Amino acid sequence: MFVDKVELRANAGNGGDGVVSFRRERYIDKGGPDGGDGGKGGDVVVKASHNQNTLAKFRYDRLLKAENGKPGSKQKKTGKGGQSLTIEVPVGTAIYDSEKKVLFDLANDGQTEVIAKGGKGGFGNAHFTSSTRQTPRIAEKGEDGEEKKLTFELKMIAQVGLVGLPNAGKSTLLGKISNAKPEIASYPFTTIRPNLGVVDYNDESILVADIPGLIEGASEGKGLGDEFLRHVERTKVLIHVIDIYSESISNDYQVIMNELESYSKDLSLKPQIVALNKIDGLSDSELTKKINELSKIKSIKNKLLPISAKSGLGLEQLLKQTAKLLKRQKPSEAETPEKLPVITLESDDKWDVIKLESNYIVSGKKIERFANRTDFNNPHGVQRLMDIMKKIGIMHELKRMGIEAGQTIEINGHKITY
Repeated sequence: MFVDKVELRANAGNGGDGVVSFRRERYIDKGGPDGGDGGKGGDVVVKASHNQNTLAKFRYDRLLKAENGKPGSKQKKTGKGGQSLTIEVPVGTAIYDSEKKVLFDLANDGQTEVIAKGGKGGFGNAHFTSSTRQTPRIAEKGEDGEEKKLTFELKMIAQVGLVGLPNAGKSTLLGKISNAKPEIASYPFTTIRPNLGVVDYNDESILVADIPGLIEGASEGKGLGDEFLRHVERTKVLIHVIDIYSESISNDYQVIMNELESYSKDLSLKPQIVALNKIDGLSDSELTKKINELSKIKSIKNKLLPISAKSGLGLEQLLKQTAKLLKRQKPSEAETPEKLPVITLESDDKWDVIKLESNYIVSGKKIERFANRTDFNNPHGVQRLMDIMKKIGIMHELKRMGIEAGQTIEINGHKITY
């Protein structure tokens, strides 16, 4: 089954906890702290591969889960890191976050991206030894791995896209000019998934995609809907196939153009060749009449080519014009994948304090990370967190705001009594 869009959850592994341990050996008095750090949680990684051509394997398995890190142990041994989960997706897969922002665009074979980072392991008490703290009884909890709701969307990477109404002859054309073997029949909607074919022309290889037939209202979900219009987005040239036996070939042309423009203005502006198909069997006068009908549309001008996908008539000229259009484009447009939006990240050091009745809410990436790694059942760990808050100025701000003994400080759901 061809699946080109899935929603799933990626859960990276949690970091392992650090441990409190002291060296205990015979004849050694007061052995120092030797608690090891926890291991890092595994990442969730995606890799683009030409060996994949659909997202069907994610249809029922919607959870991508990496392994947790192991806790540290005595003798300063660091816990084993969690194994990362690497999954292969088709080249051309775009990954969106829950707010529909593009995170990654996997446009190249072998491109690898981390979509969810594993949590760091917590420090063991051996990490906290200093000249003034000889027997630290502090150990950190491992950080939680990232959890993300993501959408994977496959947009086929093809230089040329075949568009047109159902039964216009797109699949026949693709099968004739390339190595593809699409399903072909004399009824609409034979093609229910995009097909790719490689066309060898003048020592060059051109990747062509046959996009399932569109109908009026496709951009709004009618017929096969707009699910396949995304596959036209990456193409550089369109071959607009029209059935010459249609009652109104000019209307057929306009229907497709309207749907392309409704989906995206850029689609309707792509370089285009209009292929008037199935001309074998028509007399010269009938063919001339049809050509004149389409030529009245200003946007077509010299883009019109009469062909027969079945007999091969006119296909040499079609390929020649297609290759010419592709060469006219700038390399940056034809070869560079979509640019991702620039996201400016705030500093991790920023924090904020809000007073709510008798509670004080402390927020900020860095202090929240420290809080998440603190063992609140260990008073030494809580005191360390308070020391950190004092060092970065949070305690000063709390006192300025009038905090009193017995009131609560809350950090990312963790509560401390002042």
